[in-house]
Amino acid sequence: MRWSPPGIAERACRFTTGVTHYDLVIIGTGSANSILDERFAGWRVAIVEKGVFGGTCLNVGCIPTKMFVHAADVARSATTSSDLGVDAELRGVRWADVRDRIFGRIDPIAAGGKKYRAEHPDNANVTLYDGTARFTGQKTLAIELTEGGEAETITADKIVLAAGGRAVVPDVPGLSEVDFHTSDTVMRIDKLPASAIILGSGFVGTEFAHVLSSFGVAVTVIARSQALLRRQDGAVSERYTELAAERWDVRLGRKTVAARRTETGIALDLTSAEGKETVEAELLLVAVGRTPNSDLLDLPAGGVATTPDGFVEVDEYQRTTVDGIFALGDLSSPYELKHVANHEARVVRQNLLTPDNPVAADHRFVPHAVFTSPQIASVGLTEEETRERGLRYVTATQNYADIAYGWAMGDTAGFAKVLADPATGQLLGAHVIGPQAPTVIQPAIQAMSFGLDARSMARGQYWIHPAMPEVLENALVKLELD
Repeated sequence: MRWSPPGIAERACRFTTGVTHYDLVIIGTGSANSILDERFAGWRVAIVEKGVFGGTCLNVGCIPTKMFVHAADVARSATTSSDLGVDAELRGVRWADVRDRIFGRIDPIAAGGKKYRAEHPDNANVTLYDGTARFTGQKTLAIELTEGGEAETITADKIVLAAGGRAVVPDVPGLSEVDFHTSDTVMRIDKLPASAIILGSGFVGTEFAHVLSSFGVAVTVIARSQALLRRQDGAVSERYTELAAERWDVRLGRKTVAARRTETGIALDLTSAEGKETVEAELLLVAVGRTPNSDLLDLPAGGVATTPDGFVEVDEYQRTTVDGIFALGDLSSPYELKHVANHEARVVRQNLLTPDNPVAADHRFVPHAVFTSPQIASVGLTEEETRERGLRYVTATQNYADIAYGWAMGDTAGFAKVLADPATGQLLGAHVIGPQAPTVIQPAIQAMSFGLDARSMARGQYWIHPAMPEVLENALVKLELD
């Protein structure tokens, strides 16, 4: 039978002194905040948030960063237009205006979301806790309130864990003694520095390298590996690394052994196969990755298991190892992507409402994008992963420069690369580096999700000419299928 919340009288008799019982507790207000709709009006619900309402994406992640990226794209266009015969000039960047435009929009959204949950009549059944939740027993949580005071204990029939993740701070001697930034803080600095070191070469590092350098900051990127964005397809990573080295001081294969203050900022001592060196700058951005907040929840006390990487362990229905407890988003998903968290929230909502007829999350073809310059997008397997799995495949590449719109833009660096099963024509992966890559790749995501083969995809529809998606069309046409 469908599980239904108990009546008010039944709930009341389940209370014990100092303990409040809920039908549902949600920890985290990112994507999990969207779970509640009118079908939960009869449920007694608690929402717990330890930070800013709205989660990572809204406050310190994809939304503000892309707003900075767009401003950076505009600034950079002024310095790269001369090849087209347009002699534009970047007269300056009003950092405070750029920053305040962004957070002048975002902060009211976060505040409005919190006020809606706390005060709107639609949420009369919802209690909002400002604080940190941790397990003290089976489906029992202690809430350490932000404003202090004695911790409150609550219990629940159902719990959704969606506490997100946080930036990793590496164990570098001296790092804790210098004023460094992470992606959580760097967007709100008071003024642009003359120079910046970015420690890390993944999504966050390369996006901020683009933003800061486009605004006139001298950028140094430190990478442990021999390539930037090394988890991308090898051809994409190689091309991007070459292009990045033309814009920034890129140091590959470096290990950071110490951090220290200087009279003008921060210095990092590095080692490599070539020996020792030191880099200095006014600002240091640490962008070496993110880690799930599972360690903050005392999960063992609640019987909830985690993976060796610290993610909450879930099955295909987003259920944890404890019946009635679900997890989603960055806390349980190594993808750490907002569109994945949104999908998982929809799955959890349905499985809360219809536990006897659960739906599974679909993680078959999860795309991602890097909003650096040039932009990068990917879905499916890289060529390296395809070889590692021993799959038979064919691949083809099409340069932006060889399609009409790419030629018109004068783009000589971008390309689209596709991989397919030669027998069936099913796409195994697609990778794009170049203008509007996240938009260009979308037809490939659709084809993979719905089983459309490469030949039908390429020739079974019109492709607008001249438009950038032709770079994907021509790559598909080049595939040598059986």
